[in-house]
Amino acid sequence: MEISTLTTYHCLAFAWYCFVAYSIAHVRTEERPSEVFLYGGQWKYLTVLNLVLQAVFYGVSFLADVLRLIKKLRCAKCVISSRDLLFSVLAFPVSTFVCISFWTLYTYNRELVYPKSLDGVIPRWLNHAMHTAVLPFAVLEILATPHRYLAKKKGVILLGFVAFLYISWVLWIYSVTGEWVYPLFASFSPAGLAAFFAGSLAVIISFYNFGEFLNRMIWGQCKFCF
Repeated sequence: MEISTLTTYHCLAFAWYCFVAYSIAHVRTEERPSEVFLYGGQWKYLTVLNLVLQAVFYGVSFLADVLRLIKKLRCAKCVISSRDLLFSVLAFPVSTFVCISFWTLYTYNRELVYPKSLDGVIPRWLNHAMHTAVLPFAVLEILATPHRYLAKKKGVILLGFVAFLYISWVLWIYSVTGEWVYPLFASFSPAGLAAFFAGSLAVIISFYNFGEFLNRMIWGQCKFCF
């Protein structure tokens, strides 16, 4: 993809995610369903954290494109390294996990992750913007430009550390409020919950590997990996 076209795409994607994040941040809290508690705000939901992550990623990507356009190659190289790290370790696996896990659980029993009462608060388009569109954006990014991946061990460790931080945040919220971020968690025993978290980590690592596979198949391996 031409650099000017890529710059336009990243600018539009950045604006889109900023708009979606702004829209969900301004959902009227006075209309919240009884299932939704206030502690932690919207920052307790992986979906909302992912929107911020995507906005940051596309903002960094846009900056890298602009630096390349104005021939600031030394600065661009540093920003591109940050862009590739964000995408490979977080942006692709997390957005893929959010989309697939949400719609799988929603199809099985939506009350476990997205109670029907939320339909009166969050518009349908916003639900799809948060939970559906994130995956096509991630795949399109792989098709649009190559990304360098860390050595497998480093990438998996970093992704696992971030997952550990989020799980710790979820457990902290439960210890303070006695309420689970997602109703699904209440149906598990402690051992079952530990198994669920471990399984989720295995799934998101598989999405990391899948992103690396796609990147390698489309763009080659040695040239773009470090």
